[in-house]
Amino acid sequence: MTPVTIPSGYQQVMPYLIVKGAAEFITFMHHVFDAEERMRHMRDEKTIMHAEVTIGECVIMLADATDAFEPRTGGFFIYVADTDATYAKAINAAAIAISPIEDMPYGRSGGVVDPFGNTWWITSPIA
Repeated sequence: MTPVTIPSGYQQVMPYLIVKGAAEFITFMHHVFDAEERMRHMRDEKTIMHAEVTIGECVIMLADATDAFEPRTGGFFIYVADTDATYAKAINAAAIAISPIEDMPYGRSGGVVDPFGNTWWITSPIA
């Protein structure tokens, strides 16, 4: 396989989500997961053409859905310091519980679907 040069600050594989309400989705990720917005390019005054946020060292790319680009959501497994607190933040930010928090062999984990249709498996590693 030919080696690839990846730009600094990016991973070789990154999710690219297309959602209805991209600006609100960025706010949700900031509030729940401490995501930091690092880029936003607008198609017009209301529509995000391309944006990027980071959660820890991971980049998530996203855009607003349009007639040409229908919503494409994702599923995420995310390690956090405190599953219970982060899960509660997600629920308070209008996420819907799909799996209660439980102690699992890989950590304390619970699942939610955010208001934009993405699934998040929120997990604290075993100490």
